[in-house]
Amino acid sequence: MQIIPSIDLKDGMCVRLIKGDFKTTHQVAADPMEVAADYIRCGAKLLHCIDLDGAGDGIRRNAHIVRALCATSLQVELGGGLRNLDDLADADALGVWRFVIGSAAVTDRDFVKTAIDKYGAERVVVGIDALDGKVRTHGWKQNSGLDALEFATEIVALGVKAIIFTDISTDGTLNGPPLQTLKIFRERFPDCALVASGGIANIGDIFALNALNLDSAIIGKAYFAKTIDLQEAIKVAR
Repeated sequence: MQIIPSIDLKDGMCVRLIKGDFKTTHQVAADPMEVAADYIRCGAKLLHCIDLDGAGDGIRRNAHIVRALCATSLQVELGGGLRNLDDLADADALGVWRFVIGSAAVTDRDFVKTAIDKYGAERVVVGIDALDGKVRTHGWKQNSGLDALEFATEIVALGVKAIIFTDISTDGTLNGPPLQTLKIFRERFPDCALVASGGIANIGDIFALNALNLDSAIIGKAYFAKTIDLQEAIKVAR
């Protein structure tokens, strides 16, 4: 299993939220580049980066930071407001390695298929963000009414080879990941790369996720809250 540390960007700052609520936004580090440098020192190879401004209103205020992050040794997967081919082209020009498509995968399945055809399945991952089993969109503000498992079935049929699953109720809480739900996803989609996001707090959670045979796990708040040693987590996961 691969550990993917994360950086959430808003107004040029490195921030964190609780359960996706923008009202809980708080700065967790002065310089995103310093955070990335520490991730590299700990042995990380891939960075999960979310442009919260892009997710919220579609305005890309953090492009210069994303470009700088892509210039490091980290492969950057970017999410937040990637809703059409122009957005993907802009991200590609910044050096982004993989595109995280969330809301647009719900509203425009043809876009997902076209993105895979244009960039290859290895560069496209769909983010499924769910609350009470229902997929949420547009910065987690809107309830699509779609069942998360049914939606996953549909996008895998389109050719999606990787899914990031976030249980919104766990995100930023340090209360542990949704193991039972992830177990169901793993059993239902054995040939799809599955990335766990949300709730991870300690090394015990890494062992538990590893036991489910997941492909990757995203670490965010636990790093900044110092409840987990990133270097140790990376070694344990490997």
